[in-house]
Amino acid sequence: MAGLDRVVVVGASAAGLAVVEGLRRGGFDGELTLVGDEPHLPYDRPPLSKQLLSGQWESPRLQLRAPEAYAELNVDHRLGSPAENVDAEAHEVRLADGSELHYDALVAATGVRPRPIAGMDGIEGAHLLRTVDDALSLRASLSAHPHLVIVGGGFIGAEAAAVARELGCAVTLVTDQHVPLSDAVGTEIGGMLTALHEEHGVRVVTEAMVERVCHDGERATGVRLVDGRSVDGDAVLVGIGTRANVEWLDGSGITVGNGVECDDTLHAGCNIWAAGDVASWPDSLTGERLRIEHRTNAAEQGMVVARNMLAGTDGAQPFRTVPYVWSDQYDRKIQVYGLVRGAEQMRVVDGSIADRKLTAVFGRDGHVTGALGVNMVRPLRALRALVAERADWDNAASATTT
Repeated sequence: MAGLDRVVVVGASAAGLAVVEGLRRGGFDGELTLVGDEPHLPYDRPPLSKQLLSGQWESPRLQLRAPEAYAELNVDHRLGSPAENVDAEAHEVRLADGSELHYDALVAATGVRPRPIAGMDGIEGAHLLRTVDDALSLRASLSAHPHLVIVGGGFIGAEAAAVARELGCAVTLVTDQHVPLSDAVGTEIGGMLTALHEEHGVRVVTEAMVERVCHDGERATGVRLVDGRSVDGDAVLVGIGTRANVEWLDGSGITVGNGVECDDTLHAGCNIWAAGDVASWPDSLTGERLRIEHRTNAAEQGMVVARNMLAGTDGAQPFRTVPYVWSDQYDRKIQVYGLVRGAEQMRVVDGSIADRKLTAVFGRDGHVTGALGVNMVRPLRALRALVAERADWDNAASATTT
């Protein structure tokens, strides 16, 4: 790309690292700066609620690259000082420490942050789970075998519940959903996984909205629901979704809302691109605007941003993907290709819900939109093509009938 001499990547994340590596592989030999709000080099986040929380891994194992790799990439990393604002006209980003970085192209890879609830600030035993420090803090709490109250019925809460039970903690999971995990995997699979948790001793409270964390002095004692009930506990984990980290772009002229709003090449305008959890883009096939918080999506988008940046806006290609996410809960591995949320139809292809070992396809508007597997890794891969081509539902259902 003509005139591309200085690139600043804001977000020392999997997406940010993929941009850096993609640029160097693509022949970019200019100045390259990686900015991170945490003091850590880029690390993998999925193990936070799995291997790191359980104690199977220690934090150094999460590092995506050894420290010496960054010297080989010739990248200047500015860690522990988040970006505060951008002057898109001057091509300048200001960091919290007061330093100013000039750029020819800027990448937003700042990800998301978890949403807190009232009563958490400064309270010992009240946890969020997004960073390595969050996970280590929660792990320290679990070492005392507390009664853990989990607020939220998504993957983070379910994975933490499984780890906590395996560590010998009492667990109560509170969700405003009728069926936990139904947003992520559908009602029937969600019901199956809820039963799995209950069999492992998790108390599940459904259709309950949490108002705040309760505390005695500066120590969490559970949560209070909006209907006046209380759920007692010694520690609280809140996993009720996220907010995109876009505030640093306010006033830059870049459109932000539920993420950085890009075109389908992941270009947001003014030589600013976005990748990873923070990127919102229109699907090139459906036109639906997506923002996906999956680890594989972050790496894929980082590589595409690097390639498109080097090609220039005229040569940039649309980003296309089949989203993939996985979750480990007890002895079950749940894997999903595509999008299950909003599906109108679901059909089990192989195995059964009763056996808790199956593959299934999900559909909407007459097309296959997602495929899910529980402890069936290879059979699920065969269904990925149906998702990628948005196969006709009726034809796909006939073809997969066993």
